[in-house]
Amino acid sequence: QVQLVESGGGSVQPGGSLRLSCAHSRHTYGHTAGADFMGWFRQAPGKEREAVAALTVHYNDIYYADDVKGRFTISQDNAKNTIYLQMNSLEPEDTGMYYCAADLRSGFWYRAKNWNYWGQGTQVTVSS
Repeated sequence: QVQLVESGGGSVQPGGSLRLSCAHSRHTYGHTAGADFMGWFRQAPGKEREAVAALTVHYNDIYYADDVKGRFTISQDNAKNTIYLQMNSLEPEDTGMYYCAADLRSGFWYRAKNWNYWGQGTQVTVSS
């Protein structure tokens, strides 16, 4: 079982920045560690959940959706078992609930159905 706790959402004007955080922990046989593959997704009202970015915790392989490349940066602090999503040059189209995901079962990272665990979500609103 992996637990995910997100924070950092809010409201910002177009062109602004926000940083999201997701603390992850896995409790196995009395030990606590982090997840192996982490990602960020978002979902706007009336739309499907879509991939934003992902990384492998141990190898730091990084993946981005095309529409956030150059604006968003995913990173991690292994000592804190936390991943981050730095979002710059935000646009109204970036508005939505942002979810942290953990443990890709198999298949493509950008398919939401392929992930095992989800955080509760944090709202990001970009509006003037």
